[in-house]
Amino acid sequence: MTSSSYRMRDRIIRDHTVTVPLDWTAPDDGQTIEVFAREVAHVERQDAPILVFLQGGPGGKGPRPMPGADWIDEALKTHRLLLLDQRGTGRSSRVEAASIAGLSAADAAEYIRKFRAEQIIADLEHLRREVFGGVRWQTLGQSYGGFLTLTYLSFRPEAVAAAYVTGGLTSFAPDATDVYRRTLPRVADKTAEFYRRYPQDADVIARVVDVIENSDVRLPSGDRLSARRLQTLGIDFGMKPGFERMHWLFDEAFSSSDRLSDHFLAEVDAHTQYWGGPLYALLQEEIYADGHGATAWAAERVRAELGGFEPSASPMPFTGEMFFPWMYDEIASLRPFRDAAHALAEREDHPALYAADQLRRNEVPIAAAMYFDDMYVDFGYAQQTAREVPNTHLWVTNEYEHDGLRQDTRVVRTLIDRVIAEGGPLA
Repeated sequence: MTSSSYRMRDRIIRDHTVTVPLDWTAPDDGQTIEVFAREVAHVERQDAPILVFLQGGPGGKGPRPMPGADWIDEALKTHRLLLLDQRGTGRSSRVEAASIAGLSAADAAEYIRKFRAEQIIADLEHLRREVFGGVRWQTLGQSYGGFLTLTYLSFRPEAVAAAYVTGGLTSFAPDATDVYRRTLPRVADKTAEFYRRYPQDADVIARVVDVIENSDVRLPSGDRLSARRLQTLGIDFGMKPGFERMHWLFDEAFSSSDRLSDHFLAEVDAHTQYWGGPLYALLQEEIYADGHGATAWAAERVRAELGGFEPSASPMPFTGEMFFPWMYDEIASLRPFRDAAHALAEREDHPALYAADQLRRNEVPIAAAMYFDDMYVDFGYAQQTAREVPNTHLWVTNEYEHDGLRQDTRVVRTLIDRVIAEGGPLA
């Protein structure tokens, strides 16, 4: 274990790095990785209660604190923060193409499976014991961080004094196929809203599709741009101001009547590559793999089942937070993981993500903000989970998109105050 500290304006920063087993179910097999977490405290409140931030993703690193009013500043009024780089991200033994170089597809898939929720929670428990003396702490889970929250409350509820969730209260009986049957129609609704807001963009996008489907258009990475790759830009519709970002992107699509601009191609390339976080793609369906049964490219299967997502349709439909097998052929940053991704999708045995019996007798206060129009996490799951998990207090709003935590400091404060109003965190 190593730690270092320094001051950043009115904050004390403490960086912690610990060595942990690659596989917590086989801790003595000699394979280890490093896990990094950054502790942030206001200089006047260095002994405040600890709030562990569980980043979205999967495959998300902790945020880097920056000057300016944001949710971090708000949380530091009453807490000190622990910003975890989840294993495989940031400074926590980052997963890259080199990580699986030379491994067979099966071995590479097995390696990638070591970066799931149950291993992340074991990392947190090691940090809690070894760095923070076993203190009972609070958690704040954004998006996938809400999934991690339920895993934490399933297997180590004694570690958590209170849990706050933003846009991430999901089902604890997950099924990848059902997830996409719910979220793909939501993407279609968001796409329709985009075209209602900016009807002139339909023709521009149709022209772009015509160019890339009838000529060899190359992105700066060297990848050939396809219409189905262009569709994946719709992932941004679930964030604010995603509609406007998309509108202005296509506003500069052409340098001439039949030539796409270098700027446009560079932006499309940047928004559809995963150099900085391949786990986001690799684990996207694995986060719903609980117990027995292959995920078997659920998003691809449901896309075909539902129909209506053909890139030749007019206006062109977009897709959202979902990954398809062809992406591992067409996208340079994902190509090294192609065989591992296919092997992962075929695995039928999976460690347990949740303990339903424990969740149904939960005593830890949970305050969760769920966004009614959320494109990424189905609101129906949140309702069901709130009914089945005791001490869950659900705040429902349509004022925000999925990134409400980053949009408004009131979100985190509302959740903290809700737990206080219900009796406060557990001792």
